[in-house]
Amino acid sequence: MKNFIVKIMGNTSKKLAAKCTLLTKDEQKYLAATFRAASKNSDKIREEDLIVSGKLDAVLLERFWGPQIDPRLAQFLTNFLFGYGPNKSPSCDFNRFAELYVYNVRGTSEERMMVAYNSLGMDFNDTIELPYQLLREYCESIASTYIKVLKSASSSRAKTWINKGFRGRASHVQALGEAIAASVEGDADVTLNACTSNQLNKWLQLNTLLRQMTEAVFVNLYGINKKTGDESPGPVARAEPCLMPLPIGLDSMPDYPAFIDLSHIVWLNSHIPQKHQDKWRFLFSSHIHGESFSTMTGRIQDQGASLLIIEDNSGYIFGGYAPASWSLGPNFVGTDESFLFTLAPKMRVYPATTYNNHYQYINHHTKTLPNGLLMGGQFHFGAIWVNGDPFGEGSSAESCSTYKGYKRLSKEPNFRIKSLEVWGVGDKPMSLKESDERDLSVLDVNPEAKAILDMAGRTRHSEGIREPPPL
Repeated sequence: MKNFIVKIMGNTSKKLAAKCTLLTKDEQKYLAATFRAASKNSDKIREEDLIVSGKLDAVLLERFWGPQIDPRLAQFLTNFLFGYGPNKSPSCDFNRFAELYVYNVRGTSEERMMVAYNSLGMDFNDTIELPYQLLREYCESIASTYIKVLKSASSSRAKTWINKGFRGRASHVQALGEAIAASVEGDADVTLNACTSNQLNKWLQLNTLLRQMTEAVFVNLYGINKKTGDESPGPVARAEPCLMPLPIGLDSMPDYPAFIDLSHIVWLNSHIPQKHQDKWRFLFSSHIHGESFSTMTGRIQDQGASLLIIEDNSGYIFGGYAPASWSLGPNFVGTDESFLFTLAPKMRVYPATTYNNHYQYINHHTKTLPNGLLMGGQFHFGAIWVNGDPFGEGSSAESCSTYKGYKRLSKEPNFRIKSLEVWGVGDKPMSLKESDERDLSVLDVNPEAKAILDMAGRTRHSEGIREPPPL
């Protein structure tokens, strides 16, 4: 994909865009409009059009980039567009402007790595290591801009969350960027000074969250996929990829007590199976439904896969993804899709080791087995233990062989629950009764009609096209 834009003659942005063979026709149109606005109808964008005395030119950038871009990312992009050090140029042409878009939206891992190096003021070379602190700044600037885009977009999904009190607080957005950068190393809590090109290449291939956020950011900044007839240079977010799930069940609660952040939702949703990412179904809140274990179990049973989210009295937020329906009983259930996570003070995910299958347990009103909810570990030494009676007490063990890289989730081994929520993810599974009813013929529920057809000697065609019963 490198050097994909040919040398261009001409002085209109439309002619320039038409020569970019790897841009779609719609992309050519929108990039031309954005370039025309930024270049003031010339064939080059000058640095002083974007940066004035080292500060963002609010008058120009407010038109299409200003309100939605983190100041750090703005500086990184000028490094890419105009260069740095002795090779710095006073202007950039349409070629470079389009390269920034294409490499970020659909570039190879090597091309995206080159963008990262150049944006951080470094020449790309396989032998040059990238300082980890710079990588972290880059990830934080992408995360910050993505949340800004999300909050300013017209997406009904984002608006529903925001209107219910979910915010994109700076500290949580910063933690999201840190978590993305930390995943460049196998152990996210190992302190790195620098990253090799091999580490970065592998990381860029595997980190789908960073790729999706970066794509959404640049599609937005370049004004791609606007409504038909909208020729303005301002950006409009594209519907896909959307990292925000559709919230189901919040509309009827005017005073919803949100305690997690938009950044947390994006982080968690990116880690659950893709088939469940489209919607979250609100099932239980200790603030709304009361501190009652019986109420909680009644509301979360037979609901399919779910997320348990807990805030302790020290402000630590953590929980687990339960891939199977919760069901009262003496046995552990679940699969190795299960994982535990922390959201505050850091965002981390602990996947299953398959060492044992102690993923989900819930029981109540029994004399011989513990009464409560457990994820991971053993009875009395659970990674997450929520006591059944009295409700409101919990514990998190120092070690847990069920989950890889596990570290205690709460601040203290024993904690008081400040907030507890359960969200079903994806569609609610059909009950056996609903499944059986769906397979019934009208003749099964109307024996009179069946008898009339028998007397008339008519064939019952619906019986001939049924699926054979399972063996």
